[in-house]
Amino acid sequence: MMSNIRGFDELQKKLKGMADGAKVLEGEQQISIPDLLTKDFVSEHTKFRDAQQIFDESGFEINNAEDFKAIPDADWDKYIAQISDFESWSEMLKAATAEYVKRKMGL
Repeated sequence: MMSNIRGFDELQKKLKGMADGAKVLEGEQQISIPDLLTKDFVSEHTKFRDAQQIFDESGFEINNAEDFKAIPDADWDKYIAQISDFESWSEMLKAATAEYVKRKMGL
């Protein structure tokens, strides 16, 4: 009987953590690339160690957001498909966002 109570307490703590995480995620948010493309995520899904290395090794001149925006989407998607488990930048960001949400929800 005691283990059932302990299990229930753990479940309550987990649910509270998820609720707290959901509050953090409410509304529209801007999430930085380093928060999305963590070292763990990048090393798991690419041949690189971090997001900075993805940008540095791309062959594109990327010194700021404007430089990044100037890269044709098709060219960037082709690069992402070559160096990662993903077919496109959008697919990579969706997967990274899902991981981010899981972390925030405590899952």
